[in-house]
Amino acid sequence: MALDGITLGLVKNELKTYILGSKIEKIHQPSRNELVFILRTRNGGYRLYLSCDGQSPRVHLTRYNLENPKVPPMICMLLRKRLCGATLTDIKQIRNDRILIFEFDGTTEIGDKTKYYVICEIIGQRSNVILCDNDYNIIDALKRVDEEKSSVREILPGIKYELPPLQEKSDVLNDSAHLITNKILNHSEKMLSKAILESVEGFSPIIGREIAYRTVFGDKQVGLLSDIEKERLENEINIIKNEINENRFYMLESVDKVPFDFSFSSIRQYGKTLCKKEFDSISELLDDFYFEKDKINRTRRKASDLFKILNSAVERTSRKINNRQLELEKSENREQIRIFAELITANQYRLTEKSSLYKLENYYDNNNIIEIPANPALTPLQNAQKYFKEYKKAVNAEKLLHNLIEDGEQELIYLDSVFDNLTRAETEREITEIRDELEQGGYVKSKKGNKNKKEKPLPPMEFKSSDGFKILVGRNNVQNDVLTLKTAMNYDMWLHVQKHAGSHTVIIADKKEITETAIQEAAYIAAYHSKSKNSSSVPVDYTLIKNVKKPTGAKPGKVIYNTYNTVYVTPEKELIEKLKVD
Repeated sequence: MALDGITLGLVKNELKTYILGSKIEKIHQPSRNELVFILRTRNGGYRLYLSCDGQSPRVHLTRYNLENPKVPPMICMLLRKRLCGATLTDIKQIRNDRILIFEFDGTTEIGDKTKYYVICEIIGQRSNVILCDNDYNIIDALKRVDEEKSSVREILPGIKYELPPLQEKSDVLNDSAHLITNKILNHSEKMLSKAILESVEGFSPIIGREIAYRTVFGDKQVGLLSDIEKERLENEINIIKNEINENRFYMLESVDKVPFDFSFSSIRQYGKTLCKKEFDSISELLDDFYFEKDKINRTRRKASDLFKILNSAVERTSRKINNRQLELEKSENREQIRIFAELITANQYRLTEKSSLYKLENYYDNNNIIEIPANPALTPLQNAQKYFKEYKKAVNAEKLLHNLIEDGEQELIYLDSVFDNLTRAETEREITEIRDELEQGGYVKSKKGNKNKKEKPLPPMEFKSSDGFKILVGRNNVQNDVLTLKTAMNYDMWLHVQKHAGSHTVIIADKKEITETAIQEAAYIAAYHSKSKNSSSVPVDYTLIKNVKKPTGAKPGKVIYNTYNTVYVTPEKELIEKLKVD
């Protein structure tokens, strides 16, 4: 869902509570459309996240520390120059519109006191973050908009900032429910949910549908509302007005805990098809709702070329397997070919040359007559030798094709594991290490002339069980091998999700007996860091390291084990975050 004006107002109220009066210590720009302000208050530090990405524009406090590029973009340098050390003195919202204005007390380049304004416009694809001086002249913006992009409103350095035109809608915070209801009833030809959106400023589609659902238990044309339904509509608007002031926030999730939508209202329109999770902080809700989705999108942007390479490799390998399976099917008639050869050899004394067809008794089939095609240009002996040659070729082909098909299937499993690792990669360094792995495997061409010294490999992810055992998790296949085959000791415990791609997970025994609690929690971690992350009742195998072996010549991450136990778990994000060691 888009961040609506009412919810943005609740964000503003929360921000004023926590960060008003704070100073900007640092400014980061993780990507082209994202900014993070590191703020310092008397009560501690905060991260203010601002995004004008068209898919998920928003403003809120975040607990996540996003990776930044090695060289900050020019706009980031400009913001640092103007705003670092500045004090946040006010946060304003224009009515219930999706615009927040952050007011800062700072200094000019020559040290004179001045004001700066950071304006966040959260309006879908036209979202923007704009820096203005004390007269609201634009200094710069994350997205510059010239007359080619918009003939109505340009966003360029030196131009006076102008607000987008306001819509003539009711203000739900200040107008009475009766006044709002009458305005909705004026749209007699429209469906109730749509009429609500066109009449009330700051409502999102989910709120329009919710009020309609509570009023008529579905949706209905406004002109067909009964008097009782009109009274109910006014009552429901009053309830929504009260809910806005309750500061309770709800996230709707599917049964498998995939975020679906969020609201300041207790949504009832979906019945029991969605689960509801309550938050006390709107920033915490937005952080949770968008983080997983944004992480995937951010990774896909940074590693788009690798995803293409992997998809091409999967298609190419699958095509080879299919072709080899067709060839294998053709070789299945090899026994028939052998019988042809033997029957011709046994009866060559009675066969005439220049014959294109031999009719012989098949002693493998009760001496029933069998017809054997022959080459009239060859003698019977030569035809028999030809069939023997075809039979030998078919036998050899079968052995070879079985091996090639098995190799292809193992390659698909490997590519699936790399794809899974890449999907879960969160940082540039993790993507770089996966790129190096693919380069070593010949899937990615090595860049010529790249003599930059490679960074030290990242350590495994580290967790700690509730009873004190260290748990390590590999970030990629190469690291999985190092963790399992070199780092771990014989009596450490190894875990992996069963029959799916996932990270190797190791419980470090440290000369102690590993507890059931540690195994259970490590299983949660292993399932979470796998392709089965969003599944329920995930089977996770566990065994001692001494039982895990690597086949000769196997690809990175591939191991085998025969002695093991299995535990079934449903991954829980909250538990994983609680156990993670920062």
